[in-house]
Amino acid sequence: MAQRPTPRYTVPGLTVDQAGTIIGSLQTRLYALNDLHLTLKHIHWNVVGPHFIAVHEMLDPQVDSVRGMADDVGERIAALGGVAQGTPGTLVKERTWEDYSVGRADAIAHLGALDLVYTGILEDLRKAIAGIGPLDTATEDLLIGQLRGLEQFQWFVRAHLETTAGTLSTAGARTETAAAHQAG
Repeated sequence: MAQRPTPRYTVPGLTVDQAGTIIGSLQTRLYALNDLHLTLKHIHWNVVGPHFIAVHEMLDPQVDSVRGMADDVGERIAALGGVAQGTPGTLVKERTWEDYSVGRADAIAHLGALDLVYTGILEDLRKAIAGIGPLDTATEDLLIGQLRGLEQFQWFVRAHLETTAGTLSTAGARTETAAAHQAG
């Protein structure tokens, strides 16, 4: 990961060292949200099959909301005295996960893969909240709101994957490709 320098100043009530820690965590969140935005658009453009229109139209509000979340995180980084790194090259260089792996595919297959994407983002977000909470309640509050929104989007996705027995059709899948195959 790139070195994240401690800011020269920050918001009242935080030390610059605390702000540096928070900025580092927020920067990872910014990468994840920018990546999610692009992944959602990729799915939107490449979804096919009988559930096309339902999934196609379900994704646009998610895209818009995730873009807003990224903007909020970038602005919080700046408010804390940091530099929000939002360029595509930095995202690709710094992310710790692989690129989305499903191309043109059935809507349900994409949703199976997207469920795993959301799971990874939500797990990382919960860890970030746990680390930031003791340092800064304002940033914690921002992330908790985003957690609620992203969990709701995953619920929308999972509603398409739930069987009549109440289980997920993708249960046990460890990769996007496996989840897409199981769901489709």
